[in-house]
Amino acid sequence: MDNLQADIASWTAPAMTARSAARSVSREQLVYRLEAMVEQGGYAACLKALTDYVGATHYMLAHYDLSKENNLDLVVASDWPFDLVRRLSSLMIGLYSRTTELEKCLAVLQPSFLMLPDDMSLPAGISRDYCAITFNVGTTRLSLMLLFPENVILSQERLRDVGLLAAYFASTAGVVSTKTDREFDLTEREFECLFWISEGKTSDEIAVILGISRNTINNYITSVMRKTATKTRSEAIAYAVRNNLV
Repeated sequence: MDNLQADIASWTAPAMTARSAARSVSREQLVYRLEAMVEQGGYAACLKALTDYVGATHYMLAHYDLSKENNLDLVVASDWPFDLVRRLSSLMIGLYSRTTELEKCLAVLQPSFLMLPDDMSLPAGISRDYCAITFNVGTTRLSLMLLFPENVILSQERLRDVGLLAAYFASTAGVVSTKTDREFDLTEREFECLFWISEGKTSDEIAVILGISRNTINNYITSVMRKTATKTRSEAIAYAVRNNLV
């Protein structure tokens, strides 16, 4: 399922009592393999190597910030069963809408686990839990979602390695652009207001700095929140930090 795109939000990992799934390949060996695979331009081979390294069975690389688009263009690459991909995309939209910008910031490179609905059919021996690791490439956020066998604990250390190496692979292989479309929607004045509220300035203080009225400043900030799909100034600041806008 190459050349598609998707999104996910992070939840707390459940307690699991089972054997570890860590494989014998070392981090150094994996890095060496990825370097060779990236040069050959193989998305699937890189993602499969990361999946095997952590002891998972299936991968899905997806665009985190595009979850509002209700279609399979969210997925970058996947070997999940197609029916699961199709069903999961609608769940992602709901999860994304309930996640605040601060939660999105804190979730970066923090492996988390979610559970697939009971009515979703899984391959034999696959756990109903799946792991999601979110990471940034420039101003774009991606999520790597992994299915894994039942009665297996995925190594937290190896999952963090996978997050970092997936970011390396995604940036080196040209999976994403360095800027988001949403960033280009902001005007110069809106960027200025976003910068100053991130510095802790009030509307009155920004009005003095920029030499325009307080009401105009508030209008710019309201426009910023609308364009970034945030509800408060704090969320707008978190969005700006997460996307390297300030």
